[in-house]
Amino acid sequence: MREEVLKAIKETKVIAIIRGMDVDVCVNLAKAYYEGGIRLVEVTFDQTGDPKKTIDAIKAIRNALGEKMFVGAGTVLTSEQLKMLIDAGGEFMVTPSTNVNLIRECRAAGLVALPGALTPTEIVTAWEAGADYVKVFPVRALGVSYVKDVLAPLKHIPLLAVGGVNPENIASYMEAGCKGAGASGSLVNKDWIKEGSWGKITAVARALIENAAG
Repeated sequence: MREEVLKAIKETKVIAIIRGMDVDVCVNLAKAYYEGGIRLVEVTFDQTGDPKKTIDAIKAIRNALGEKMFVGAGTVLTSEQLKMLIDAGGEFMVTPSTNVNLIRECRAAGLVALPGALTPTEIVTAWEAGADYVKVFPVRALGVSYVKDVLAPLKHIPLLAVGGVNPENIASYMEAGCKGAGASGSLVNKDWIKEGSWGKITAVARALIENAAG
């Protein structure tokens, strides 16, 4: 399954991020993403809330879409959360920070590891610990020029742009050298969700996929 997840990241370049949504909404969002061409969805843990909500959403998406969609957890900070993800059948782990031990545990368990980092030191540390891709977060704070500067000496490390990525700027990050991106924004537009306007969310998903491909 690891190789299939990595292939999906390489081919589609977009991971949809869902944060703070009810389980039924997560399933409807995942279906809308799938219609737009997205094949990977990350449901984040809320460190101040009930982790079961994230796990239930991961299980529900897997039950609804099966092998059509790869599902992982975001904001994973502890070994306990990683174990919950594994038990739920999740396929990849995303973190906001560079935790070497957690990266190694993730890889040892056979999951794809997508840890977060910002500085060159953190990026190299994450890569050397076994990251499959390194998530540059929050990329919005420093922008495309920062990515270009970092990749000048570190172009051997595949980077994902995360934080403020949208259909209008995703191509710029790909042109700067990123191999993919994580996106939320309009993919979780609360007004559209309330209206049940899933087609609008599908359109955003499709635009992200198309613009990332160049």
